[in-house]
Amino acid sequence: MDYITTTELRTKTAQLVKSLKNGESVDLVHRSKVIGIFKPPPIPSKPFNVERFKRLVKKLNLPKTTPAQREKIYRAHLEKKYGKGIS
Repeated sequence: MDYITTTELRTKTAQLVKSLKNGESVDLVHRSKVIGIFKPPPIPSKPFNVERFKRLVKKLNLPKTTPAQREKIYRAHLEKKYGKGIS
């Protein structure tokens, strides 16, 4: 189903739902003009894998920093980007 008219919405909703479940997008036509598009919802991504993330972090071998060190680095970045006038 490529398109559906506004008058057909009442009678062909089952076909519209079937098309959306198949991953198709459907144009909504009113008086020979496309006024909208029905798109299927995006496919949900894989859930976040904590163990995989931990392995990646360990593989990167990043240096350990304290919150104070992170704050100092962040402030230096802001000063470099925007100048010394920030508080």
